[in-house]
Amino acid sequence: MDNLSDTLKKLKITAVDRTEDSLEGCLDCLLQALAQNNMETSEKIQGSGILQLFASLLIPQSACTAKVANIIAEVAKNEFMRIPCVDAGLISPLVQLLNSKDQEVLLQTGRALGNICYDSHEGRSAVDQAGGAQIVIDHLRSLCSITDPANEKLLTVFCGMLMNYSNENESSKEQFASTNIAEELVKLFKKQIEHDKREMIFEVLAPLAENDAIKLQLVEAGLVECLLEIVQQKVDSDKEDDIAELKTASDLMVLLLLGDESMQKLFEGGKGNVFQRVLSWIPSNNHQLQLAGALAIANFARNDGNCIHMVDNGIVEKLMDLLGRHVEEGNVTVQHAALSALRNLAIPVVNKAKMLSAGVTEAVLKFLKSEMPPVQFKLLGTLRMLIDAQAEAAEQLGKNVKLVERLVEWCEAKDHAGVMGESNRLLSALIRHSKSKDVIKTIVQSGGIKHLVTMATSEHVIMQNEALVALALIAALELGTAEKDLESAKLVQILHKLLADERSAPEIKYNSMVLICALMGSESLHKEVQDLAFLDVISKLRSHENKSVAQQASLTEQRLTVES
Repeated sequence: MDNLSDTLKKLKITAVDRTEDSLEGCLDCLLQALAQNNMETSEKIQGSGILQLFASLLIPQSACTAKVANIIAEVAKNEFMRIPCVDAGLISPLVQLLNSKDQEVLLQTGRALGNICYDSHEGRSAVDQAGGAQIVIDHLRSLCSITDPANEKLLTVFCGMLMNYSNENESSKEQFASTNIAEELVKLFKKQIEHDKREMIFEVLAPLAENDAIKLQLVEAGLVECLLEIVQQKVDSDKEDDIAELKTASDLMVLLLLGDESMQKLFEGGKGNVFQRVLSWIPSNNHQLQLAGALAIANFARNDGNCIHMVDNGIVEKLMDLLGRHVEEGNVTVQHAALSALRNLAIPVVNKAKMLSAGVTEAVLKFLKSEMPPVQFKLLGTLRMLIDAQAEAAEQLGKNVKLVERLVEWCEAKDHAGVMGESNRLLSALIRHSKSKDVIKTIVQSGGIKHLVTMATSEHVIMQNEALVALALIAALELGTAEKDLESAKLVQILHKLLADERSAPEIKYNSMVLICALMGSESLHKEVQDLAFLDVISKLRSHENKSVAQQASLTEQRLTVES
């Protein structure tokens, strides 16, 4: 390390004199030091101020250029060196070198730019401003047509650079969407036979495919057909590489379906070859394909037309069979994906009754014992979608003591806000859609009332509202049964707060007053209302800007005055 300091001093002098031989000796010393201890050497290089000198050494005609680029590539492996490389003005001369005809210069320049872009917003912006990505795309295009082994290395480096450049970088994806990079990469991909090369191009495609415009371009360039072919070739193999490639191909397929246009193009009214092939993955014995198939169906099920077509064509039975294979010791990701698909399919009104009569609730309830929050969350969402405006199904589920007890338990899942919220919403939905005394009794007996009262204080207006409507039904239908629980949950005090709070939404105020009127049938709750001076709050609401709120305030005021 001591002679490193000497080398750096010497380098400063020779960099100015440009004496090639001694310059080359210094550069070799630096590369050796970097190979021994990259981090420490990089810190010394940064401290010496030599980075600024490198910009002047990056000239096409010099014999040392590749070595300088190599040193930059090595130091840029350290996160703390990436911004200094940008600040030292190295990006522009490096990008210029991408026009070189020298293989070694191209290789080291590609490495240097790729490393500077890695996880660095500043690096990516600088490469973008210097026009680096476009030159690399042009290189890839020409590399596709030559099959010289030396080009394989370049291909690897340029793909890596593009991957680092476009990862988590929204503007680069916009920029690529306006070039025909998607088509070039698909062409390149089709030519590759080796697993490693295909995997490498996959790694560039995946971040790019997050952009919806590029998704559509990839679909139009025929990527999907390639992916389906890979799946078909690799599905029965137990070689590690093949299993990895099957996973990558099926994951990318699912990603392409996340774009609305690309998804609709591949659905082709449910007649498309792609849709049919994806359907055939669901009954397969391969977990990765089952997963990808269920996720793909969940993605196809993003509009009513597709959902209705799929339910009419028997998709529900396929998904139920798949779930059936994963009840005992099942694969959690497959359970989650299949439930996601069923939940989406249950959104259109016409599908609900069909899915209920196909036995979806029974299939879903088998997972009540699951201890996995993602599965619990989707199970709850699916049931909530299915019973929406389906009184009979809501009543049947609401009288299912096992289900209601599990819901009450999940309402206390403080670590899993999603599960907690969905459990509350399903409890409320069972009451709202069934309007059944038996359901209310079951919920009271299982200790669910306090959770509905707490839900009325949720930060989400939609949940507050669902809770208040359910509580009003309880008060109207089974006040005697629920009275004690409503009291101990401090419902009256909560309603007073909601009405007095100026931030409460109009519908919250309206439903709170409806509920107050319904509570007057209980002596103890009536007394609580009187003790809290509700009239002051309610008389103020008579002049509320919302007509329904103002009218309800007048009615409630009359009711309270008469009753008192």
